[in-house]
Parts: sequence; C-alpha cells; structure tokens
Amino acid sequence: MEEAPAYGLWSLVIINSAIFIIFAFSFTKPRTERDWRSFGAFSAFIVALFVEMYGFPLTIYVLSGWLVKRYPGLDLFSHDAGHLWNTLFGWEINPSEIKSLLPAER
Repeated sequence: MEEAPAYGLWSLVIINSAIFIIFAFSFTKPRTERDWRSFGAFSAFIVALFVEMYGFPLTIYVLSGWLVKRYPGLDLFSHDAGHLWNTLFGWEINPSEIKSLLPAER
C-alpha cells in the first residue's frame, strides 16, 4: 500500500488561503491605503501559514540539500520527514505514537 504524501498539497493551500482571506475581507472591507497594506500583511501571513502546513515546510526546504546527501533514502514529502529530530538522531519511534506510550493521566 502506497502512502499518500503529507506535503505538496498545493490545492489545499489555495483553497484554505482563499477561504480565510475572503472571510477576513468580508469583515474588514479595506478603504484606505493603510487598510489595504494591513490586509495584505494578513493575507501574506495566511498564505505562509498554509504553505508551511500543506505545501512544503521552510525548514525542510532549507535543509533539503543536506538531508538528501546525508540520508539518501529519505522521502522529503513523507509525514515522517517533518519530524526532523527523529531523522537527525536516527530514532525509530513514530513521533505520532509517543502520546500513546506515555502513562495515562490520573
């Protein structure tokens, strides 16, 4: 069974960004140049947020050249590649399952 990529979901970036920006625009209705500048900064933040979540994380992008040389079999679009500490230290545990290994709270 082939695993779906965890990153590179650019359609999701566009859809989510558009929804949030249109929602914010419906409330703010910028009129002055200052309003448009503030709205543009907010829009840039929203796009950057969703690019980090669904597109390609900046940390992995910056380190991708080094990571591919050091770990030739690493799939940078996999979910586990987003957990860089596990990759760098060579830990075999799945970080998503760590909470289930901890003792139950009382």
